[in-house]
Amino acid sequence: MQDIIPFFMVLVLFAGTCLVSPLHDGPMYDSTAYTECKEEPEKPLYNGGVFESQPQSGGVQHAIALYEVDGPSFILHSLTQDTIYSFSIWVRIEGSSSGLISASLQTENETYDCIGTVLAKSGCWSFLKGGFLLNWPSTSSMLFFQNTDGKDINIELASPSLQPFTKQQWRFNQEYLINTHRKQAVTIHVSDSNGKRMQGATINIEQISKDFPVGSAIAKTILGNMPYQNWFVKRFNAAVFENELKWYATEPDQGKVNYTISDQMLQFVRANKIIARGHNIFWEDPKYTPAWARNLTGIQLQAAVDSRIQSLMNQYREEFIHWDVSNEMLHFDFYEKRLGPDATLHFFETAHKSDPLATLFMNDFNVVETCSDVNSTVDTYISRLRELQQNGVFMDGIGLESHFTVPNLPLMRAIIDKLATLNLPIWLTEVDISKTLDKDTQAIYLEQVLREGFSHPSVNGIMLWTALHPQGCYQMCLTDNDFRNLPSGDVVDKLLQEWQTGHAEGVTDEHGSYSIFGFLGEYRVTATYGNKTADTTFSLCGGRETKHVTISIRL
Repeated sequence: MQDIIPFFMVLVLFAGTCLVSPLHDGPMYDSTAYTECKEEPEKPLYNGGVFESQPQSGGVQHAIALYEVDGPSFILHSLTQDTIYSFSIWVRIEGSSSGLISASLQTENETYDCIGTVLAKSGCWSFLKGGFLLNWPSTSSMLFFQNTDGKDINIELASPSLQPFTKQQWRFNQEYLINTHRKQAVTIHVSDSNGKRMQGATINIEQISKDFPVGSAIAKTILGNMPYQNWFVKRFNAAVFENELKWYATEPDQGKVNYTISDQMLQFVRANKIIARGHNIFWEDPKYTPAWARNLTGIQLQAAVDSRIQSLMNQYREEFIHWDVSNEMLHFDFYEKRLGPDATLHFFETAHKSDPLATLFMNDFNVVETCSDVNSTVDTYISRLRELQQNGVFMDGIGLESHFTVPNLPLMRAIIDKLATLNLPIWLTEVDISKTLDKDTQAIYLEQVLREGFSHPSVNGIMLWTALHPQGCYQMCLTDNDFRNLPSGDVVDKLLQEWQTGHAEGVTDEHGSYSIFGFLGEYRVTATYGNKTADTTFSLCGGRETKHVTISIRL
């Protein structure tokens, strides 16, 4: 049992120390996260980081409860500029059965409204994980906790941890995760037809496809536009239709269903061996519901939605790898208001029966972009997902739209850590950076978000929301209308090049072997000895074990 420190204490902390990994000059990121409410808090990550331990007999970490006028708080000294801080703490409340607790940071120069949230409960401990990056150094900052609905409750805190990372250390951790989860070692063995090892054989290895999907939204503007098509196919192995599958696009007038445009776009996708996400079956925002459907109620609306889902699923059964079933359901509830609380459940059940091989996603915004939106905090997302699962929904995927302004990288990673505990596929589904920023700043932030997503082992794919129109893009374009790269396009091209093995060439050693460390995907390998050649293909699918490929050359 961990003791509670009396309410009148204020903890003063100095942020100059860090836990050092023996592998490099800096800490290794700890992805540990919890979604269950526990009888006792776990020990702090990083042994508390800059928070000094206060061991009891037996070496157990003290719980900490610090109460002030507006809630418990910590005073932090000597926080440094451009340092990434990963923060975590266990939270328990009294005075209410549950409450959404938000952690905020106030420095001399700025206030960070939210650096982490947790849906805390009475009688057990819940895990809050987040973080922040300072734009200016701070001599003295206050880290404080509040109940977001303003109700007067007691907040107890335990096992706090604040771990600083330099930007170089953060990048090292990203690269370490990429090397361990996005790559695999392969050894090519070359022998003659009798099994004799062949030293000095020339090996050429080419990656012919990538395992990790990186794609973009496309619009009908790509149809018949060969420069756009060529530009897209050269870069991406995944696509999503920006608007062309949405109900208002396929049935603008009741009963007049038209899939001509989406069929043509799917034909382009198929012809170029590109996978596609289905976006979306329904959109809970009434603004994007067909005008005629907004005027329906009761039985009429139920008949219309049944017709919509059956028509769409019959048209595209087994064509799309995913379906966003009820888009942005954390923020809007058009259908549940009119059809009852089981409307979403019905959508998912019908979609699964109609296309059982498709992965069904819950897709929403402001989940990883911020924690200030109380409608879509990480625990709110998890709670809604579990509610649907408990009612029998085949909920297979986590869709994070990722419409960023200024990304908070440690918060983004912490939220994905927590979602990863659900063991479901996680995709960044609509990545862009706000057009309120200039193009160079957009590119800087885009690279940060893409590196964060690609390096997280639980992220299974990344989609950019950059469909090109004559008037531009939703928030961010990669090119101009002549397909000359903008700064964000340069970032995408750089990372796509960085995240592929490309071409490798070498010579077998005295054991007749040649090894590389390659990105996951499909490969073609050719072995040449004198004027004789032989080739084969192989796949790198992940794992710690080295892949072994044998080629036999007939002399």
